Amino acid sequence: MPSPTALLVIDLQQGVVEDCVDAEGVLDRTAQLVDRARAEGVPVVWVQDHGDFAEGTDAWELAAPLSRAADEPLIRKAFRDSFTDTDLAEVLDTLDARRLVVAGAQSDYCIRTTTQAAAARGFDVTLVSDAHTTTDAVHDGVVITGEQIVAHTNMYFGGLRYPGQRFAAETHDRVTFS
Repeated sequence: MPSPTALLVIDLQQGVVEDCVDAEGVLDRTAQLVDRARAEGVPVVWVQDHGDFAEGTDAWELAAPLSRAADEPLIRKAFRDSFTDTDLAEVLDTLDARRLVVAGAQSDYCIRTTTQAAAARGFDVTLVSDAHTTTDAVHDGVVITGEQIVAHTNMYFGGLRYPGQRFAAETHDRVTFS
């Protein structure tokens, strides 16, 4: 029986996470989520940046300890929005997924853009608040730490509202798949 929930793991690739804050912790917590999802029969959908990293290179590969099972969908994307110019919507439709649990990188780019796009497409979305990461950023000469960006992304998403939909920002140990 199809699960109404899917775990979406975005861009946790070696070349993406190498300079991200708490990368090791995020990878470990995401691996725990992947194990739980698999044990509960929840589909895991992997998204990998295909625009900035050549497939098959070390930078393109998933960062340890993550690994994709051969039967789990892989979405290759070239844009921040994982739905743009990919078959993600069709894959999720095939899985009958109506709710996405999202982990990955980078919080201020692909995570925020994809979660917002999922919300606009009618999905219920849970952002795993301690399983996404990014790097420090500089805007108009102001340094914004990766920790601040993660916290702001969690605050933003935790307050998101669309009629008839549910959104949450929850830690990995509080996420339920049912």
